Amino acid sequence: MDDARSKAGTSNLSEWVFGMVVLSIAGLNLLLVHPVPAVAYAFVSLVYLPPTSAWLTDRLGIRIHPGVKIVLGVGIVMFTLGVSDLGEMID
Repeated sequence: MDDARSKAGTSNLSEWVFGMVVLSIAGLNLLLVHPVPAVAYAFVSLVYLPPTSAWLTDRLGIRIHPGVKIVLGVGIVMFTLGVSDLGEMID
């Protein structure tokens, strides 16, 4: 029981951390690049935040598989660092 609870806590923490990272990328895009990618990143960050994920499951019956979240996260990082103007500003 404790092992399952600690895994859920670690998963919950990682979702919060990654959601906040993507939200901060949205803020940087808003300030430094353009508002359009900022809005897209802000909406995508909602997928990772546990309250929004719970709301999607409870209200709409939509549950996003963790594998999809991982693939989406890798895509976000690749796009931010490779294609986006924000990646050029970091270098």
